[in-house]
Amino acid sequence: MPSVLVPAARWERWVANFATGHGGADLAVVDGELRGAAVDGSHFTARLPFAGAYDGPPDAGDFAAAAEARGEWGVLLVRKGGFAVARMGGSTLVEHKIGQRHVQGRTKAGGQSQQRFARRRDNQARQAYEAAADHAARILGGVRLVVTGGDHTAVDAVLTDQRLSSVTVVDPWLAVPDPRRAVLDKAILDAQALAVDVTNA
Repeated sequence: MPSVLVPAARWERWVANFATGHGGADLAVVDGELRGAAVDGSHFTARLPFAGAYDGPPDAGDFAAAAEARGEWGVLLVRKGGFAVARMGGSTLVEHKIGQRHVQGRTKAGGQSQQRFARRRDNQARQAYEAAADHAARILGGVRLVVTGGDHTAVDAVLTDQRLSSVTVVDPWLAVPDPRRAVLDKAILDAQALAVDVTNA
């Protein structure tokens, strides 16, 4: 079951609604995560963004405050049809680049024609990934924590670039369509959200 992403600003209300809907709930801090156990047996586990470990009191408000983005971090979204890369300072967008690339779709033709199209498509994809890596290396230089999304193969291809070897990829993985500005903006918000696993009794 995928995690639910809850913005820090909505976290206290989310916990209150969980408790109300399940007859009350007790909070506890376990292994850097905030856990809630309801009277009816339902429970949740919440994780801070950027692989952060929480060591404060078992309080929803304090946990939400600890989720606030500090320092520099980045977002890298790559699909065959394009890429988006952003450098963040806390919750402020410092620099970004969005690029689209044409990568030919599959063909129904067979034989040599199909092989030729496949080679062309692979070349176009490689060029798209190289362009994404160039911009990522420039914009994310010195940034350690990066949230990624799009297509796993495409992101992995970009991250093989040696200029990005110091990057540490952190959850959540963002399943996004071809990157556009609106897609990037939502990805930035999702990257800063709390990741919550919920089990209802």
